[in-house]
Amino acid sequence: MRIPITADAVTFTEAAALGRAVIWLHTFGERLADPDHGRLAQPPRLPAAKRPNIPKDGAIPQTPDAMPDTIDYDATKQRLLIGTGYVENVPPAVWRYEVSGKQVLLQWFSYRKRDRERPIIGDRRPPSPLGHIQPDYWLAEYTSELINVLNVLGWLVELEPQQAALLEKICSGPMITEVELRAADALAEVPHSGTKKARSDATPDLFDAANK
Repeated sequence: MRIPITADAVTFTEAAALGRAVIWLHTFGERLADPDHGRLAQPPRLPAAKRPNIPKDGAIPQTPDAMPDTIDYDATKQRLLIGTGYVENVPPAVWRYEVSGKQVLLQWFSYRKRDRERPIIGDRRPPSPLGHIQPDYWLAEYTSELINVLNVLGWLVELEPQQAALLEKICSGPMITEVELRAADALAEVPHSGTKKARSDATPDLFDAANK
């Protein structure tokens, strides 16, 4: 992976500030909270006019017989459909948002729907019987989690143009090379290109939310 690092101090400060905002979003407000910059230590929320909401008629039933097993999207109404319930004010870009090539909302729902069976691919060991121990109805916390995820995705979509412009600015300006960083002993604990380092941070993030 190539990570461009600007040599311009002002641009670097701008990139660091944007990076803090993204980390705050990806960790649902658990990291890099800063009330002075609008980052509260709680799940992020979009401005009221852009915030996803579930009207009375869209409530997701919490009875076993109505446990949702489908998720879909109505682009004309910008409505996320969860079984017989729905969430209003969900832009198409939020519905399509992907992390590591996986559509976040589809991935998130697959761990909470009625039928969570997954095909066994290749020689992979069959799943543990413990996997069958799961709620037989839609939990209220699922709805809370969904609203949190939608708000975070909404903010990330809002930041994309700013991120793209900043990346273009960095790539078209002066940059610090890997050779210069190593000469300054700034990468003492970072492996050379082509090697991977195990992730040690246990803070849940957006990818974790989509996979559990």
